[in-house]
Amino acid sequence: MDVKIEDSWKAVLKEEFGKPYFLDLIDFVKQEYATHEVFPKGRDIFNAFAHCPFDKVKVVILGQDPYHGPNQAHGLSFSVKPGVPFPPSLLNIFKEINRDLDMSMPSDGDLTRWADQGVLLLNATLTVRAHQAGSHQKKGWETFTDAVIKRIADGKQHVVFLLWGAYAQKKASFIDDSIHLKLHAPHPSPLSAHRGFLGCGHFSKTNEYLAKNGLEEINW
Repeated sequence: MDVKIEDSWKAVLKEEFGKPYFLDLIDFVKQEYATHEVFPKGRDIFNAFAHCPFDKVKVVILGQDPYHGPNQAHGLSFSVKPGVPFPPSLLNIFKEINRDLDMSMPSDGDLTRWADQGVLLLNATLTVRAHQAGSHQKKGWETFTDAVIKRIADGKQHVVFLLWGAYAQKKASFIDDSIHLKLHAPHPSPLSAHRGFLGCGHFSKTNEYLAKNGLEEINW
């Protein structure tokens, strides 16, 4: 089927789009958008891919669900649009960047600026029903995003995977340590950030690895 996704990703993922699980997933998602309030807006479901083509991926940050409150989710994990207050996990991410790199707190939580530099901000599940966290889990999105991670792990070199929390760390088995860098930490949620996310130094470690391999560092 013809999926409206950025061209380089369409080529890399074309085998997925005809598989039965994906066709069932699309039917489910269309029905959900027709009958419920669902986030993000339909045009933003594949926003992470639009801003970070396959050949430009240098870093992958894996989230779980899109935000399920109004005006928050726009297709990039952990990111919110300008003018939207920082969710607690995102605030902790910025606190760690401030501590790690001595960078001031940004004026907004829109991480499009990271995506445009080669940071794939990928949620494991790309849609969610309003105010119902986890409502679109186990419908096929995880199979699709696992395929995305496998294509990156198998088709590229020297990618940094930032795996925050147990859910993201389950994906680590797909990724060859001899080709890529995997960095593990607790989730930046206030429930767990104090157990090692704050102080992890992942942002400086990412840039050190990129520079060592001749790649441009991320301006966090």
